[in-house]
Amino acid sequence: MRKPAFRLLALAATAVTTAGLLIGAPAASASDRTPLPGSVPAWAKSSTRVGGANAADNVAFRVYLGWTGDAAALASRVSTPGSAEYGRFLTAAQFRQQFAPAPNDVSAVQQWLRKAGFDVGYTPGNRRFVQAEGTVAQAAAAFGTTFGEFAVGGKTLRAPEKDLSLPAGLPSAVSAVVGLDESFALLQPAAGPAATPSPAFVNAPPCSAYYGEKTTATTLTPDGIKVPDAYGHPNPWAPCGYTPSQLRSAYGVQQAIASGTNGTGQTVAIIDAYASPTIVSDVNTYSRLHGLPQLSGNQFSQVVPPGVYNRPQNRKQDPQGWYGEETLDVEAVHSMAPGAKIVYVGSPNNFQDLDAAMNHVVDQHLASIVTNSYGFSTELLPTGYVKPFNDTLVEAAATGIGVYFSSGDNADETGGVAANFPKATPDWPAVSPWVTAVGGTSLGVGAGGEYLFETGWETGRSTLTDGAWVPTPPGEFLNGAGGGTSRLFTQPAYQAGVVPNTIATANGARPQPMRAVPDVAALADPNTGFLVGQTQAFPDGTARYSEFRLGGTSLASPLFAAFVALAQQQAGREFGFANPLLYAKAGTSAFHDVTQPPSPMAVARVNYNNSVDASAGYSAASLRSLDADAVLTIHVRNGYDDVTGIGSPNGPAFLTALGQ
Repeated sequence: MRKPAFRLLALAATAVTTAGLLIGAPAASASDRTPLPGSVPAWAKSSTRVGGANAADNVAFRVYLGWTGDAAALASRVSTPGSAEYGRFLTAAQFRQQFAPAPNDVSAVQQWLRKAGFDVGYTPGNRRFVQAEGTVAQAAAAFGTTFGEFAVGGKTLRAPEKDLSLPAGLPSAVSAVVGLDESFALLQPAAGPAATPSPAFVNAPPCSAYYGEKTTATTLTPDGIKVPDAYGHPNPWAPCGYTPSQLRSAYGVQQAIASGTNGTGQTVAIIDAYASPTIVSDVNTYSRLHGLPQLSGNQFSQVVPPGVYNRPQNRKQDPQGWYGEETLDVEAVHSMAPGAKIVYVGSPNNFQDLDAAMNHVVDQHLASIVTNSYGFSTELLPTGYVKPFNDTLVEAAATGIGVYFSSGDNADETGGVAANFPKATPDWPAVSPWVTAVGGTSLGVGAGGEYLFETGWETGRSTLTDGAWVPTPPGEFLNGAGGGTSRLFTQPAYQAGVVPNTIATANGARPQPMRAVPDVAALADPNTGFLVGQTQAFPDGTARYSEFRLGGTSLASPLFAAFVALAQQQAGREFGFANPLLYAKAGTSAFHDVTQPPSPMAVARVNYNNSVDASAGYSAASLRSLDADAVLTIHVRNGYDDVTGIGSPNGPAFLTALGQ
């Protein structure tokens, strides 16, 4: 499960190269104001306008200021093996001293906002932004625009009708304003009660304790139906969900963990929205049942960043859906790195403040490893969203923090029932060249915990209809690991010579090689997924702990982050932004080169109609074909590919190679 924080329709970006990012730069206007190009979302157009915005509505936003020097160049030097400065990370205080916006510039912005009638709030220690709140009328006057309401994806959302602009006397360091439009709320479900457990889901039988334990040749559906063969042979019933010990064994880290390389001395931060009220009891129950140590002392903490907005009008999203996300992330990290500290950072909403949460983690150096399971289902976003977040990622790299993002769960965003866009696109922020994007695999774990196979997670679905699989397998594309070639970012140096030119130039939007996604991979396919334990709300009105199979690149990212925690402990040092190090090991035994299976593969599964028990019967059996990418532009292949990157971790070889 990868919970999208925000999913947008077709958006556009401007095109001027700045440190590898193709975006626009502010320019003085004839009216002696400085516009901020790219601050109008592409969905805010006359054909979708339904009226003017309510002038009295509340708006909460952040005015971002850029770094004062070439922080990206320093971040690259300290992250690249072979550089004289490799590993010589700055402290947060040193970074602020060298690159933070000038105090006078921040003061000028604060004074202007107060004069314009806004309530001025929090500014973080690195002086990245000034937080403010007021009305739509005040924002329209201050930023020289008007605001309309637009029909988008079945919702009515607010946006400026022309680019924001600033008085010419304000500091040139002002780079963007985040929060005046409602792009972050696009296509999200309505919120429920904030402290209610997630609606329950329970695996329906039959399912397998390990890959291939039960097959369609020997095990009938609960309704007594023998399902037909596919691809000329019987197929396994989907695993019930791999346990921590199965994944440790398959990925080859079981012995290292038993010998004490368990993440001790490392801290992993997890950024999500909201916070599950049962997370500690759930993780400890899960740990007791699966032979993991209990969370001890200060090993786990939850943080709400200062200054983020928690007003009722800003809580528009799906808290319960994020409880499962948090549980998956925390249990995945604790399973693979049981000695590591975990800091959970929960934004009070998932549409406006995740950027502030990331800035807080980085500026306070809460961890050396940060895993994130959210993102836009495109990279083609207004500049005002991309540049501020990217600047935060630059600070992370310069100060020795590795940031890991799920690559997405909708493949290239063009396929079948998961289609969101007419053209292939990777997801943001996974596509940032300062992020380690984690793609996804389907994994086979044998009866003895052995690694049987991995292939790219791209699922096709066929349903048993009148005794046959319909559509003919692999059927309709359902979901899969995100990936592809950027239209915004040029190819980073660490990908040169590793990413094939056919991938680096795949979209044809630019003449030069571009950033490709993902970088690495781990288990993501929910049909060969991870067993998660969580307190859930059942239809009978009870809330109780239960376990079920879950997946998505939301699983892959925390798994890979945990493997890095093990490797950092073994190496005795922090890797920081790890992509240059990881790509230096591409093609070696440190990684499983994830490739296509020699012949088509699939698993069968059945669900409860009511998601929890047999009282309402069972769904028709479905066949989930693995690596079913025929309709996509991204494919698993030998070497680097745009589904699994350079591959998945290969046990002791991975741990040793990263420390060399």
